[in-house]
Amino acid sequence: MAAFASHLHQLTLTPTITPQTLPTTRHVCSLPHVPPHLPITIPYINRIQIVNLAISGSSGSRVSITEMEANGAVSDPEKVRSQFLELLRTRRSAQVPLTVEPAKPVVKPFFQDVTPPTFSEEMESCPKANIENFKELLKEENLYLHTEAGDQGKLPLLILSMKKNNQEKRPAVVFLHSTHKCKEWLRPLLEAYASRGYVAIGVDSRYHGERASSLTTYKDALVSSWKNGDTMPFIFDTVWDMIKLADYLSQRDDIDPTKIGITGESLGGMHAWFAAFADTRYAVAAPIIGVQGFRWAVDNDKWQARVDSIKAVFEAATTDLGKKEIDKEVVEKVWDRIAPGLASQFDAPNTVPAIAPRPFLIVNGAEDPRCPLDGLEIPKTRACKAYEEAHCADKFKVVAQPGIGHKMTPLMVKEVSDWFDKFLK
Repeated sequence: MAAFASHLHQLTLTPTITPQTLPTTRHVCSLPHVPPHLPITIPYINRIQIVNLAISGSSGSRVSITEMEANGAVSDPEKVRSQFLELLRTRRSAQVPLTVEPAKPVVKPFFQDVTPPTFSEEMESCPKANIENFKELLKEENLYLHTEAGDQGKLPLLILSMKKNNQEKRPAVVFLHSTHKCKEWLRPLLEAYASRGYVAIGVDSRYHGERASSLTTYKDALVSSWKNGDTMPFIFDTVWDMIKLADYLSQRDDIDPTKIGITGESLGGMHAWFAAFADTRYAVAAPIIGVQGFRWAVDNDKWQARVDSIKAVFEAATTDLGKKEIDKEVVEKVWDRIAPGLASQFDAPNTVPAIAPRPFLIVNGAEDPRCPLDGLEIPKTRACKAYEEAHCADKFKVVAQPGIGHKMTPLMVKEVSDWFDKFLK
């Protein structure tokens, strides 16, 4: 343990973000600010790329805002970000100093699946440098980062990097797992990035991995949030952890604080999306099968697949509301309760373009029912204009793999790997 964490043992950090001092403006970093959004005269550019297949855009289904709004400038990014950070503050437990303590490697990773997964071609497909004696040269750190009081305020970290004699600062990438999985599931990706010179960080999201105690921990947390309104287990509470994680990573001697990236799969993709929106210290982001238009899905009756992925909370709400079945009203009320603003001011049309000018890659399946492409038309349009205004159109890209539903693929893994190599190396 001392070999990899002696310099971290009971290290107390001076947090750069606290409930009282959480900034409402961008964090200091090497990236320029987005200039004020002025009327756009450049033509709209369709930047959704379906590999080997061209598309013309929306299928014509009804959307929840007008065409003028769709083609107009996004809401003030700093105002929306400030509102989101204020929301995160409102449901925090008592604050504690941001501290790090050593942990032991997890011998038996905990999955909230009846049949735990054993192999993933996608996880093993990430480009990896051919290094002799790789295992001997690999440095592993198992840590806990305390982000707030309570059991869920203890963030487990798995950090992999290559042992080096020099003090050179390296780029870092944070990885977030999908629903019911854990950080150990990400190890093939972490090793691949570490072999290529990154500091690779895997985390357990709230109510997952070491932060779960049963097969129903996450489901129970969602239902409790609906009934009590005191936590935000769907996306937002883990985003708070990612802000605190950025505090810690920015102060490590081996990480370049201007070159921290973030990615994730499915639920982890949503975490990566909102973390990049909330905290500009995430210099590059690439969520995988995790970005959707929540308001669009409600308005266009395309909410069923997303609801089915966490159905227990919607079933509880249906009963409490005296309904016979889950309907649009139930869906709206659940989102407003467990993730306020998810289907309104913090939805993709406002938060995706607010990430400009930092590089942002969205990778989805073209047939994904949880993240329908039609629901990304307005966010894509607004983001394209924001990046054009910032004179960095090449830093925003949407790739949709044809014939693929809600599934991460080797092609997606490669796209994300190339994205980080392009913008973090």
